[in-house]
Amino acid sequence: MKRYVAVFLGLLFLYSCGSNTNPTTFSVKGSVKGIKAKQVYLEEVPMATMQRRVVDSALLDEEGSYELKTTAAEEMVYNIRIDQQAYPAASVINDASSIALSIFFDPANDRFPDRYEVTGSAASKALQQYMLQFNTQLENSFVLRRVADSISTLTGVRTPAQDSLLQSSTAAWQQKADSLYYFTKSKMGSGGSPALTMMILGYYQNMAGNPAFGLRGFDDTEVSAMVTSLANQFPAHQGLASVKTMMTQQQQTAQGFIGQTAPAFSLPDPKGKMISLSSFRGKYVLVDFWASWCKPCRMENPVVVAAYQQYKNRNFTVLGVSLDQPGDKDQWMTAVMKDQLTWTQVSDLSGWESPVVSLYRINGIPYNVLIDPQGKIIAESLRGEDLGATLDKVLPR
Repeated sequence: MKRYVAVFLGLLFLYSCGSNTNPTTFSVKGSVKGIKAKQVYLEEVPMATMQRRVVDSALLDEEGSYELKTTAAEEMVYNIRIDQQAYPAASVINDASSIALSIFFDPANDRFPDRYEVTGSAASKALQQYMLQFNTQLENSFVLRRVADSISTLTGVRTPAQDSLLQSSTAAWQQKADSLYYFTKSKMGSGGSPALTMMILGYYQNMAGNPAFGLRGFDDTEVSAMVTSLANQFPAHQGLASVKTMMTQQQQTAQGFIGQTAPAFSLPDPKGKMISLSSFRGKYVLVDFWASWCKPCRMENPVVVAAYQQYKNRNFTVLGVSLDQPGDKDQWMTAVMKDQLTWTQVSDLSGWESPVVSLYRINGIPYNVLIDPQGKIIAESLRGEDLGATLDKVLPR
């Protein structure tokens, strides 16, 4: 999968600001129930960086009620986040000037909401319905795949009955997985909302990027065609225009690093010690660009952990480079410990202003490059099963 597709894997969190000279006021009003919370935040995340930004906040009253406001230049997606929770409780689209949003938690689980109710916004309601239907079908698909996997891993000689069950289970799972692809494709563009279409695309690609689900993702050509068509349909939408331009640039530079010497850099580790990329000469090193706020990165971390554990004794290591923001060292360290990232970690906590962004032409994370012992880049954007397969092929035994 080329680098520019990775940009869309984080769209669960994001949408872009435009440069319209006539911004309008947008408000979200509602309540939070079933959780002892103090504050609620309204976030927008520019599409070009996927780095969420708080645009308003409010204290919850005794009834859990709140009201959030901001100005918006064009249609985009907003996250509603509660207290210091890492992930949003809900996402809405500002196709209406005022939206009512009530969020309900199960008191036994205060990490994720049990459900939410949204009114006043047709696009937000359509997004909610898509996600509910998709997640239900995804759960069914996952169960079918587990059944097939359990049969395929049986030891000894399988009986004809088991072979027949495996064949039918595999066919049922593949059919369900394919149906999710076509279901998603039918929903994109059906509501006349550019923000809704891009959010659905990003949500699906995010799930398809997880090898555990076995979904068929939209390939580079399909994604490019979708974005181009949408940008042509909504020519005044600055966010779409930016994404189209960015994709064009990324396509032009795709595979541009392979065979080249990796650009040199030095960044501080959590204790302030400067770590240079050149200090890893003599080893195969995966330079992994990520951030604690990036959900696709956090979802990919277990894959990197597994690869590190499996191949660390074959002259291989990992260098984590975080694009966390100023003042977010605690969040960075918490993510490192929680995700069990035991290799070297560095960051200047400059976010997208870090010099490594321009050095490696990073337009979206997660992103990585694999460097050989001589310091040359031999692969990039290794995700999911591709990471382990590539390492097994190139590392010495």
